[in-house]
Amino acid sequence: MNGEGNDTAVEANESAANGPAAGDGAGGAGEANAGGTGARREQGAVKPAELACPQCGVVVYPGEAFCENCGRQLIAGRPGSGAPRPSGRTRCVGCGEAAVDGEGYCEHCGMKQPADRDHLEVELVTPGGPVAGVSDRGKRYARNEDAFAIAPHTTGVAAVVCDGVGSSPRPETASRAAADTAAAEIATALGAGAAPGDAVRAAVRKAAEAVAGLADSPEASPSCTFVAAVTGPDGVTVGWVGDSRAYWLSESDTSPSAALRDTGELDSSQVTADLKGDPNATTPDAETLPLGPSRRLTDDDSWAAFMVASGALTEAEAEAHPNAHVITAWMGADAGEVRPHVRGFVPDRPGTLLVCSDGLWNYFPGAGDLAAVLRNAQADPAADPTGAARILVRHALDAGGRDNITVAVLPMAAAPRTEQDR
Repeated sequence: MNGEGNDTAVEANESAANGPAAGDGAGGAGEANAGGTGARREQGAVKPAELACPQCGVVVYPGEAFCENCGRQLIAGRPGSGAPRPSGRTRCVGCGEAAVDGEGYCEHCGMKQPADRDHLEVELVTPGGPVAGVSDRGKRYARNEDAFAIAPHTTGVAAVVCDGVGSSPRPETASRAAADTAAAEIATALGAGAAPGDAVRAAVRKAAEAVAGLADSPEASPSCTFVAAVTGPDGVTVGWVGDSRAYWLSESDTSPSAALRDTGELDSSQVTADLKGDPNATTPDAETLPLGPSRRLTDDDSWAAFMVASGALTEAEAEAHPNAHVITAWMGADAGEVRPHVRGFVPDRPGTLLVCSDGLWNYFPGAGDLAAVLRNAQADPAADPTGAARILVRHALDAGGRDNITVAVLPMAAAPRTEQDR
């Protein structure tokens, strides 16, 4: 996505010679209605002047009471339509007056109030301690196309983060359907005795079906990426499709007194087949790795990752290419067979499982970067996961906030050692 907007999906075998896919890097859903809205100038005719919002400059239309981009009141009186009023909000977040009407606009200053999904925080208390998720619209887009869901199960918790593909129609419906469907399916499957890896695979199938069912046609298919993390007494299972990520942040690396080591990232060759042979290879559940120091747990389904794994480009060359963040796998009616990557890990020390969209990792791509943010802020994810999630989101906003930002924080203790481990 080049840090500019939501994901664009392309076929996995697109070559380096091809230009960016249609819509790549463009401001997908949520961009202002600028350009292409007025009548074309015909020969010998004069194009009428377009109305513009006096505050943000976006094109508006006769009869509109408020600017849909920034919420500025354009004409006096009650608007004919608008965003639903966020539940429980009566005081304007802009001017502070208790004058928010039933359609979500302030009758004093005209500001459109943030929708419930623009900024969402959830904290869940589990037997293993609190877990949390925070999602924010960011600074560039008019709506939040990310979604997350956190669901407890019989022996732990599952967190799912999905990022709507901005070049697809209604991407926010895709991410919401995928997150809700997958979290519910994981909890149900684990409750019925399924192994974590099998539960994640079943959840991906169900979520992919739910997203594909939203399509009006294969050419008009809402789409999203997907990542899930499941905790339990035996370790962690992660599964993903696309470029949303999971990280492990060791407690020793996020502690304010830590001297952070060069943690690096996961050596995926240890746990997956060569991407050239099977780009959707999965790790058998029995093959688990100790988590150790902070590291990334997922490999992106992206053009850059594919080109590096195939040996066509170095990592530096791939990341510098315009296609770097174009995704090569996604959920949607146009995605074909959706095959998740699934891996299992065992924490050998306390730490935090972090699940996020690229609105966060575009600014802090390395596990060491994320650990440093929490360490420098003196955050304690185990004691206050919501606070840790807020800090990460705030840093992404301060760094530019060009995309929707979503993060789930799941603190974990070290797994108990078995006789075989000793």
